[in-house]
Amino acid sequence: MSVVTPIQKPNKWFAIYTKSRSEKKVFERLSDANYESFLPMITEIKQWSDRKKKVKSPLIKSYVFVKVKKKDLVSMYSIPGVVTVLKHLGVPAIVKEVEINNLKILTNNSEATKAVAPISLKNGKPVQVIQGPFEGLIATYLSNSGKHRVIVKVEALNSFTEITLPLSHIKTIK
Repeated sequence: MSVVTPIQKPNKWFAIYTKSRSEKKVFERLSDANYESFLPMITEIKQWSDRKKKVKSPLIKSYVFVKVKKKDLVSMYSIPGVVTVLKHLGVPAIVKEVEINNLKILTNNSEATKAVAPISLKNGKPVQVIQGPFEGLIATYLSNSGKHRVIVKVEALNSFTEITLPLSHIKTIK
């Protein structure tokens, strides 16, 4: 008599919508509860009337990403600060692994660089960054007023982030 073991479905990334300005607390609570989570943060310089200060803030406001099985999403609602799980057509929206990797690359390297001489790239074509601090990033190419920009899109959130790169750092992908 053989024992049948259920097929384990792999964990997927989901976007958790949080209360306003609660992203860091929700991220900490998810981590404390042993969930694999990700909060893309960037360093910004904030200007007050008497000083400037570097402040870490979320790249995408009111969202934290968590990697769980779909059936475990119900337990997210018990975490203080969680409003809902992002849904598409009434079903929890899965965030692609490549989009999470792109966000990780963006948050690890926030400096944009100057553009160099143009090469033949078409607007809207998928590109990959092959060198520099954003190496491995997969995005969409845009050229605007002499500057060469790469747009990183997180489809599940309909969110876009723009960086300027030297063309020598980009190659088209098919």
